[in-house]
Amino acid sequence: MGFEHLIEEKIKQSMKNGDFDNLPGKGKPLPEDEFAHVPAELRNSYRILKNANMLPEEMRLQKEIVEIEELLHTIKDPEERQPYVKQLSEKRIRFDVLMEKRNISQSNAFRQYEGKVNRKLGF
Repeated sequence: MGFEHLIEEKIKQSMKNGDFDNLPGKGKPLPEDEFAHVPAELRNSYRILKNANMLPEEMRLQKEIVEIEELLHTIKDPEERQPYVKQLSEKRIRFDVLMEKRNISQSNAFRQYEGKVNRKLGF
């Protein structure tokens, strides 16, 4: 409790000194949290990984799957589409195997947010 009181006092003093008066974005809404779809207990970990330019493998795979799906929507020639369809299939299989290996489907957080994540990623 000592730290909370000390921090609160520092914030009050900074406000009194006008330290927050000219901050960029003052008076504007906060940007949407890009990890809002991630379970609360995982958000900070994902932010740290993102700031270190590292994504968990499952997020990297999901991102690649979405990118290939978007690309496939633009390609009309069946012969040109074929390698991307194969890549998409392989990445989905790798993702499913990874999820099974991690036994992620048994996680309460995963079950709770699976639908939200899939909708966000376009599955």
